[in-house]
Amino acid sequence: MRFASYEHHQRRCVAVVEEDGALHPVPGASSLTELIRSGDGLDALLDAGTAALGVPPGPHVSGVRLLPPLQPPTVRDFVTFEEHVEGVRRSVDGEGGVPKAWYDAPTFYFTNPYAIVGPHDTVPVPPGSTVLDFELEVAAVVGREGRDLTPERARDHIIGYTVFNDWSARDLQSREMRVRLGPCKGKDTAATLGPYLVTADELEKYRDADGFLRLALTASVNGEVVGSDLLSNMSWTFEEMVAYASRGTLVRPGDVLGSGTCGNGGCLAELWGVRGRQDPPPLEPGDTVTLTVEGIGTVSNTVVAGAVPVPLPTARRRTRERP
Repeated sequence: MRFASYEHHQRRCVAVVEEDGALHPVPGASSLTELIRSGDGLDALLDAGTAALGVPPGPHVSGVRLLPPLQPPTVRDFVTFEEHVEGVRRSVDGEGGVPKAWYDAPTFYFTNPYAIVGPHDTVPVPPGSTVLDFELEVAAVVGREGRDLTPERARDHIIGYTVFNDWSARDLQSREMRVRLGPCKGKDTAATLGPYLVTADELEKYRDADGFLRLALTASVNGEVVGSDLLSNMSWTFEEMVAYASRGTLVRPGDVLGSGTCGNGGCLAELWGVRGRQDPPPLEPGDTVTLTVEGIGTVSNTVVAGAVPVPLPTARRRTRERP
């Protein structure tokens, strides 16, 4: 099933989306996050969806404002595509190759759950940035609480998938990562989720013999394709990512885990690293980024001007006086 969150006549609703775009509202549900939390995994969500399909449809998807499918309590963004690491490291850090430590485990960082935007919302340029980039990813959504999971058990904890665009201010990112604390304000303004949450059972037909989901990924800017890849080029499966995320801690319903950016033009910075120049150029107000994932759908966001940064002083050199 495909679940949408949307706004219609100033009301927020959750619905099952039919192939023709008809929306069947889930009775009493205004938040997919809460609907997921109220059940116990995929079967409970499918039961709610089946009940919704038993009542007359509501509006068509073309007549509503689609919201992010859910508002996740946490967002872990992984980096599982080797080709992406090679290109972006050359672009952002000026170094070639892949760090040896990358091969040890599926590295991730926590990004801002308050920055989630919908599949067709505008995206402001982060304050102080002039080098805005998109990142084409797929996100898995956790449906059941778990801790210290094995990859085999983790499969039952994934409730569905959605398209994820991890918008990145490359100039801010490059500067702040020199402090070795990871991306911060460079990833803080917007992250697109959508257009729907597609339940995990819907994508099983795409699973290959190694356990990866073989989905076609495409990115375009202003209608021109700039990147394409297969999700199955990930170096870890989503189940392995969930297992690693749960090591020594909890994953809980609604948590989002991003695949990391795909290769072969999954973002502009990778292309800049490969080509040695900013071609295509960084995103500017008026540019529209469209990302499509086979079996899940398409998100399309237009960049708009952002806020002027509030000025702050640089660090003060202190005396290091002791009591």
